[in-house]
Amino acid sequence: MRYLPHTDGDIVRMLTAIGISSIDELFTTIPEPLRMQGDLNLPEPMDEAYLRRHMSDLADQAPAGSCFAGGGAYRHYIPAAIDHIVRRNEFYTAYTPYQPEISQGTLQAIFEFQTMITRLLALDVANASMYDGASATAEAVLMAMRTTKLKRVLLSAALHPQYQETIATYAKWAGAEFVTVPVNAEGRTDFAALKKALNNQTAAVVVQSPNYLGVIEDTRVLGRFLARHKAKFVHVFTEPLAFGKLVPPGACGADIACGEGQSLGIPLSFGGPGLGILATRLVDVRQMPGRLVGETVDAEGKRAFCLTLSTREQHIRREKATSNICTNHGLMALSAAVYMALMGREGLFQLAKLNRAKTEYMKSKLAEVAELPLTGPTFNEFVWKPRQPAEEVLQALAKAKFIGGVALNGAAPGLENAILTCVTELCSRKEIDRYVEVVRAL
Repeated sequence: MRYLPHTDGDIVRMLTAIGISSIDELFTTIPEPLRMQGDLNLPEPMDEAYLRRHMSDLADQAPAGSCFAGGGAYRHYIPAAIDHIVRRNEFYTAYTPYQPEISQGTLQAIFEFQTMITRLLALDVANASMYDGASATAEAVLMAMRTTKLKRVLLSAALHPQYQETIATYAKWAGAEFVTVPVNAEGRTDFAALKKALNNQTAAVVVQSPNYLGVIEDTRVLGRFLARHKAKFVHVFTEPLAFGKLVPPGACGADIACGEGQSLGIPLSFGGPGLGILATRLVDVRQMPGRLVGETVDAEGKRAFCLTLSTREQHIRREKATSNICTNHGLMALSAAVYMALMGREGLFQLAKLNRAKTEYMKSKLAEVAELPLTGPTFNEFVWKPRQPAEEVLQALAKAKFIGGVALNGAAPGLENAILTCVTELCSRKEIDRYVEVVRAL
């Protein structure tokens, strides 16, 4: 079904006005083998009452119970104030702020988001958000290639695999050459291998911390080492809450910090939307992709906000553009800003402490019935190897109403039968103990 308001008569009159006889003629410039033939394979439309019942049935099929899955998307408590503020008409219905004179509230909200992100990540400037962590990381790699005018990129094997795929998709058309740096027995990026792979043609070194295996990288050592080289240090994250406790990327020497902000007050929502975050140092601000809201004064000398340093192709010559990313996830950025404002510095610190403490408790319990193969420090995710096949263990946990984790399926050598499990503040001690008992009983 086409969701268009035009009647058949409307369509005939429009086609006659432009001198063609059918809609298909509009697409004659596209080779016929590339054009879809026939109708889309979609079910018949439903009336509103039946559709609501159908959506309720689908919702009932969603896994119910305790969630111990992470791997780049995290279940945290979301204060009710966030939903209330985000749904206010002036935010919820606002379009992109092209006209600053009537968009001051939206622009200020984005400016506050940028300010909080720079403080969280200890960097000079952040953009107005991007699509998600994977696209933000890919854009960071392209940014590093532009600033260094080099093509070689070192990727940690402990970088989220979907981020690696996205980087490859974005950057291969820019002529990037990728080198993967292996993981050591701790679960960290092998520093010796990284030093061996690094040369004067390297544009960027991309390392995630906490990484995909849940291990905290020694980014301070890496930052001090890369400070002596031209390559940009791209510090990736999927769990920004970790920086409530861990040393932030900027303080570790990162040139660019990027990743996913979903855990800052944004629900999982069956896979999206996410919140791409990218921050950098002021020296590279003109190569930063996406939007940037700046603070200025109006004609009367009052504080005002506007879009500044527009570097996308819609505003400037295409060959001068840094990226074709055309918008920002405004409501998601607002959600994150409200979350960070509600939590404050002390709240983020206490929540990060709680996440790590619960994780360490669960690790100690699982160590009684399974193997913990990685020795590196963790935040709120960790890898463990059950005595039975990982898929069977996850199925048993699902029957007990647990979303037990992510099967790694060989994400790193020796982890062919391993599970990545996440513990947040929403996982109670009772749930953790019951989870371990299910594993013990297998």
